[in-house]
Amino acid sequence: NNNNNNNNNSADDAEVDLNRLMDSGDLEKERGITITSKVTRLDYTTNDGKEDYIINVVDTPGHADFAGEVDRILGTVDGVVLVVDAGEGPKSQTKYVLSCALNLGLKPIVVLNKADREESLGRLEGGETELELMDLFEALGADDNQMEYRTLYGSARGGWITEDVDVALKIASDGGVDKDGASSNMSGLLNAILEEIPEPPLHWYGESSDDEKNLSDYAEQPFSMTATTVGMDPYLGRTCTGRIYSGQIKIGEAVTLLKRQSGSDSEAVNNSNGPSSSVTGLFANRGVSRVSLEPAVAYAGDIVTLAGIPETMKVGDTLTSTDNQVPNAIDTPPLAPPTLSCLFGANNGPLAGREGTIVASSRVRARLINETDNNVTLTVELCEADAEKTVVFGRGELQIGILVEQMRREGYEMIITPPQIITSTCPTTGQKLEPYEEVVVDVDTEYSGTVVNALTGSRKGVLVEMVDDAQGKARLKFEIPSRGLLGFGPEVATATRGTAVMHHMYLEDREYAGPIGQGSDRGKLVCNEMGKATLFALESLQARGTLFVAPGEMVYPGMVIGENAKSGDLEVNPVRAKATNNMRTQAKDEKLYLTPPKKFSIEELIGYMSEDEVIEVTPQSVRLRKSELDSGVRERAARSRKKQMDASKAKGGKK
Repeated sequence: NNNNNNNNNSADDAEVDLNRLMDSGDLEKERGITITSKVTRLDYTTNDGKEDYIINVVDTPGHADFAGEVDRILGTVDGVVLVVDAGEGPKSQTKYVLSCALNLGLKPIVVLNKADREESLGRLEGGETELELMDLFEALGADDNQMEYRTLYGSARGGWITEDVDVALKIASDGGVDKDGASSNMSGLLNAILEEIPEPPLHWYGESSDDEKNLSDYAEQPFSMTATTVGMDPYLGRTCTGRIYSGQIKIGEAVTLLKRQSGSDSEAVNNSNGPSSSVTGLFANRGVSRVSLEPAVAYAGDIVTLAGIPETMKVGDTLTSTDNQVPNAIDTPPLAPPTLSCLFGANNGPLAGREGTIVASSRVRARLINETDNNVTLTVELCEADAEKTVVFGRGELQIGILVEQMRREGYEMIITPPQIITSTCPTTGQKLEPYEEVVVDVDTEYSGTVVNALTGSRKGVLVEMVDDAQGKARLKFEIPSRGLLGFGPEVATATRGTAVMHHMYLEDREYAGPIGQGSDRGKLVCNEMGKATLFALESLQARGTLFVAPGEMVYPGMVIGENAKSGDLEVNPVRAKATNNMRTQAKDEKLYLTPPKKFSIEELIGYMSEDEVIEVTPQSVRLRKSELDSGVRERAARSRKKQMDASKAKGGKK
């Protein structure tokens, strides 16, 4: 029984009805990324037909915003298959998952995918991708055993794989067709997994001895299992998925819950106080389906789903036999801390309740609390300043944006406030600390100066490495406060005409960098009338800046309908209609032309919005608006802030 953690940086769509086995969620297929970890079970018989194996395959996200998915799932595997695009080489998103796997001592296998593409031929012939991989492994501190990783070349779409680079080049030169047929399946990868990745270790809780133990001895050990995923089935009740560490489990057996111990816990868990229940279902994932195990028994090393577990089960908790308990809960790795927080609340705008079915703040809060069952890096707290709002702590804009997108598709309406970076205090020096991140930007060389200027100026970033390649691309590495990245994505996409690809990863907490600019200081075009936006009004307004709305969209006072070309907000009327009179002029009936409006994703808006704005999210619309809709109140507040700033500057000048 072997386990394999597959970090797939880029996946091709399969040409069969099954489509994707792992990235099967709607959002994952739309965005082309892995969001949640998934596990499936392969029954493999060797080519000679003599031996049968079970291979558990686990897929994890590569983005650092989903670090919790990686942290919780790596404890269930015994090796890692790193899938890299042969034409592009290892990208920065490869770094996080690979560094975690290497730190745990997992043995890697490297698969260079898309080896049959034209852009891959030159890099494979020159060995550039292999050299980049070796440098990456060395930079991440791989030991001598991990540096001796096995490399395979193949094409997932073409359905072939080989260990010989010359064979791979021949297949690629033949148009991706394996004329010899020696590599026309994936058995080479499965055999490499069996040869390189060890079987799952079997835990022994009894007294140690030199006597040789057989499988029946291990099966009699106390049952123990940690939950990597929990859920609720309308028919089966509470479920959890995880790897069995010791013993065996059958349907009908009683299990007891042991709560996860934090790093500060020094006392043993009181096993007798944990809730108990009887297992009512035992399942395994085969392909994309969950099927009952036959016979209904699972052993140490299996990754299975149990039904009928205690209702209070959380990710990281341990299940053990009620009659034969393990002494303590199984240790699970610590999680990376959150870097930012946002406030979630009920939609209180003029259009509230028109599109969504779930609008109450209590329902929004309950959904957020339920999300923390599986999303272990997400923390939800009540807002002390406003009882109607909920504070959500997360790892980044993408994680928060994906959560909001999932909720709006479920019928929720809500508002989200601007993100706040989480700061801390150094226990030894008393200095204020904030999170720093490593940012890697791949961009066309002609735009490298633009990226450097944008990140090293008011955003307080530091350029630590710059590498140019022969294809006219530059890879820039920065270290920057997390605050400096807010809103940078849309800005760099516009400045580089969409050629920049950015990835970031949490580094550590460092000394507070002081005030940080957010790049553009342009104001917003703010609507001052309610109604449907008209082509006549928008055509005259597009000269004022960039529009965010199209003709026919509902707007209301305080809603942001565009970005002002100048600094400062500008009140505009986008619902003004063409006068209906009998006057005739040469320009009266001119044909109107309108530039398509600029549309933002939710995570882009989270970084783009100003401090006095909120995002209004409904199942059909995503709107940006001022938190205070009354223009008079906003003007008075702006004057008050200006007076306070002038007084502060004057006070500083006197000193």
